[in-house]
Amino acid sequence: MTLHLIKLCVGVSEIPELARWQRERVATQKKKGIKKPVLRHLTRNTPKRAEEILDGGSLYWVIKGVVRVRQRIIGIGPAPDAGEEPRCELRLDRRLVRVVPRPCRAFQGWRYLEPADAPPDLDANDPMAKMPPRMIEELRSLGLL
Repeated sequence: MTLHLIKLCVGVSEIPELARWQRERVATQKKKGIKKPVLRHLTRNTPKRAEEILDGGSLYWVIKGVVRVRQRIIGIGPAPDAGEEPRCELRLDRRLVRVVPRPCRAFQGWRYLEPADAPPDLDANDPMAKMPPRMIEELRSLGLL
């Protein structure tokens, strides 16, 4: 059974900023001579339910208090270059998939997210898919969405 993770995207204010940050990380790996760069996120704790997550699970990013985007998790394991302190490496698909925006309170670390609680992907035909995220926020704050 599939299981997801949810995590705050600290220091990022919108989806294009996350995409740019991730492209830069991949480019840095290429400059270091790594032939197959890996998009990864390091965490302190290793998910105990990794098998369920690898069965089609995603990492849902909370940006500025709203779940906005997800990335499929394609691998979980120990970070090879974490230094003295053990770290877990979440390997991510490079594709960012916008989801129907959903408010989310702040929390530390990551949390498991059951599929029934995960926001659905934003359908390309949905009018919100064509709206800039800031407009969606404004309409939501006015109680129109």
